[in-house]
Amino acid sequence: MTDVLSRWREGLSRTGKAAFGRVASLLGATEITAETWDELEALLIQADLGIDTTSSIIDSLKSITRERGLLRSDELRSALKAELRSRLDDPPVLDFPAHPTIILLVGVNGSGKTTSAAKLGGLFLAQGRTVLFGAADTFRAAAVDQLQVWADRLNIPVVAGESGSDPGAVAFNAVQSAVSRGVDVLLIDTAGRLQTRFNLMEELRKVHRVVGKTMPDAPHAVWLVLDATTGQNALEQARKFHQAVGVTGIILAKLDTSARGGMAFAVQRELGIPILFAGLGEKPEDLTPFNPDAFIDGILQG
Repeated sequence: MTDVLSRWREGLSRTGKAAFGRVASLLGATEITAETWDELEALLIQADLGIDTTSSIIDSLKSITRERGLLRSDELRSALKAELRSRLDDPPVLDFPAHPTIILLVGVNGSGKTTSAAKLGGLFLAQGRTVLFGAADTFRAAAVDQLQVWADRLNIPVVAGESGSDPGAVAFNAVQSAVSRGVDVLLIDTAGRLQTRFNLMEELRKVHRVVGKTMPDAPHAVWLVLDATTGQNALEQARKFHQAVGVTGIILAKLDTSARGGMAFAVQRELGIPILFAGLGEKPEDLTPFNPDAFIDGILQG
């Protein structure tokens, strides 16, 4: 467990310093005053927890302070950690219900989606599963090339189409190939969507339908890759993608940058979608299963 915590602490060092680090500094050995609550509220909002989640946490902490007779702000630290932890679900044990299991990866351009697809492929390989990539992000030649580079490095086959070709057709071919090859997991990298562009989201719905027609009950999972640096905008993205294709899990990418990290709590509160993985660096092994305790320890370090 120590190794896990140190890995998360290292990965989240910049995140901790960005906003939550100032929370840790605030909770020093000083008397709890009205200013303490005002400053803590402001810092939590700046850390992207959102107004509703922040208000709920502050109210809970004030109740705990009255009940326990707390006087110094450093006594709030453990209570804050407990409050934050209570707002994050333990990720479910990953289920691979079919052979192949079809996983659709969705998200906006620049979120880290294609890189996350590649890292997931490496993770599943390390677990002894066979993997196939479907390069259905056909509108960006760079995305297909990027996935191919990763695939060559990992020795994972790729089903791709011509640049600009129909992503639904690529998804169809990928599912058929996955079935014929008998692989364990098919990861389909879809085209990045701006959640505000109706026609692009319709295209994503089409890919989802095509996959479902090609194989019963597919896709078996829809994972949304969120750039942790985008703050509350990530919550709006999650809402739109969930409405369009029924997101079943979230991957928090780029947590190792100066991401504020609080949007994880907002997404959990608003949508109740489990956070499955977190990106803590550039290397394949830096995509790691989400650990709520290590996450909170990492963001509150300092």
